[in-house]
Amino acid sequence: MPNTTGFLQKFLQLSLPFWSSAHKTSIRLRTLSLILLTLLQIGIAVIITDWSAALFDALEQRSMAGLFRQIGLLVFIFAANIAVTGTHLTLKRGLQIDWRNWLTHEVNARWMRQGRHYLVTHIEGEHDNPDGRIAEDIRIATEEAVNLLHSLLYAFLLLVSFTALLWNLSGTVTLNLWLVSIPIEGHLVWIALVYAIGASVLGWWIGKPMVKATDARQTVEADFRFALATAREHAQAIALIQGECSEIKRFHNSFGEIVDAFQQQTLAWRNILMFSSGYSVLSMAFPILISAPRYIWGNITLGTLMQSAQAFQHMASALSWPVDNMPVVAQWRASVERVLGLLAALDALEKEISRPDPNRVVLAKNPGNSLSFDNLTLTSHSGEILIECLVSTVSAGERVLLDADSGLAAKLFKAMAGLWPWGNGRIGLPDDAPMFFMPPRPYLPEGILREAIFYPACTEPDPNQELLDLLKLVDLDELIPLLDQTDNWSKALSREQQQRLGLVRLLLNKPKWAMLHEPFDSLSPEGEVMMLRILCKTLPDVTLLTVTNQPTAAAFHGRRLTF
Repeated sequence: MPNTTGFLQKFLQLSLPFWSSAHKTSIRLRTLSLILLTLLQIGIAVIITDWSAALFDALEQRSMAGLFRQIGLLVFIFAANIAVTGTHLTLKRGLQIDWRNWLTHEVNARWMRQGRHYLVTHIEGEHDNPDGRIAEDIRIATEEAVNLLHSLLYAFLLLVSFTALLWNLSGTVTLNLWLVSIPIEGHLVWIALVYAIGASVLGWWIGKPMVKATDARQTVEADFRFALATAREHAQAIALIQGECSEIKRFHNSFGEIVDAFQQQTLAWRNILMFSSGYSVLSMAFPILISAPRYIWGNITLGTLMQSAQAFQHMASALSWPVDNMPVVAQWRASVERVLGLLAALDALEKEISRPDPNRVVLAKNPGNSLSFDNLTLTSHSGEILIECLVSTVSAGERVLLDADSGLAAKLFKAMAGLWPWGNGRIGLPDDAPMFFMPPRPYLPEGILREAIFYPACTEPDPNQELLDLLKLVDLDELIPLLDQTDNWSKALSREQQQRLGLVRLLLNKPKWAMLHEPFDSLSPEGEVMMLRILCKTLPDVTLLTVTNQPTAAAFHGRRLTF
């Protein structure tokens, strides 16, 4: 875990760009408004203590006129406090959601840029469960940062305001030590300082285990959510092979880690709560008890006694900020470190990709309209050779059948897409058009079926006859009435239907280069022949690199490439 100075430096590097972003003027004005409203909150707190002193003095004097005067003042204090509190909350929550929106967008953009979300899974680092880090930890990191900064500013202003007030209310107390008399100015301030600082140091020491326990719990909670989500995504496969018992055991073990982390957090929280509860009880009575002798001796009025007690409580409360916010700080720091961990992994990935290294695949554009593999070797991330010294050229319009293991062919396609940089050699890409990759199962995002078919088009597609004709062409007439319905299509459709939709998506995009990785493996040999015939007839000029287990596909390809 980084030290506090290093942690705060990294957090500032993460957060300060928000105040210099495109909407910086609005953001800074709202931040300034929050500071001004916090000053008003402190002013109201000071006015309330003055009002309380006047009220108790009126009660002590049995003055009905004084009582009604204080009731009238209370109306104005009541209205001002409501207005300030409501406005402050609205501005604060607006700033919180804007900051979270900005940071979420920034991290998402870096995570999803050019396959980084895939590549980062192959490097070491604290970047597990990036979905949880983006969805939950960014929320905590931003929302609690605003809450903590506001409460810290409030505590500081409270300390400044009520230290001066308590000093004036304390007067001078003479301490008689045998033959020596020592006058003490502002004795209540010194007592409050010793009382609150001692309690804060003790509370911080007691609460230190909470940071580690909170971080551990958030990690295992994210792991458990990920295990459940994975089982949901593969529900059909689990059911078909009757893997429920194994999944239950896996869930049980994963939740067992949550129980252990929960118990550790409970012990840490118990110690903090025991200390805080005792401290709160003592704080309620202690300031009155230490000022009571002066009231009994007739040196101060009842109103001054109550005002001194309230000022003491406010000052002690301000000094006790670390104790009161220990659990929140622990949770906030753990979430910030998880966000920083993901960003650090992405930074490490960028450095690894960008630094000159002979053990990296070079991607470049060919001057001609061709695809070439120039002494290409692919390795695993650990250095194990997967494909060695591949040399070949594919010209535009060719249809090449890759005679290779499916996993190795997948690595080759990933290298062509820039998703597998490990190895050496050069891949020359055609410079006239992007390549279209067709995996065994097309990705169909949850939502409207029409939009899922056109994915990843950024604009919402309009109904058109071409889509209807293509659905009929690939024997998916039954999906036409469902085009405007919303569902989880990766679950609602069979694998065969999804692969046929993959062909529809390819034909809609009309690519010049198509990489087919077992795109019709769930279809019968006749069905695969039908899909390839449709593809070759509809796009006669398309260049194909195909991986398939069906021998009947060879008839649609001009040559084989073996590696």
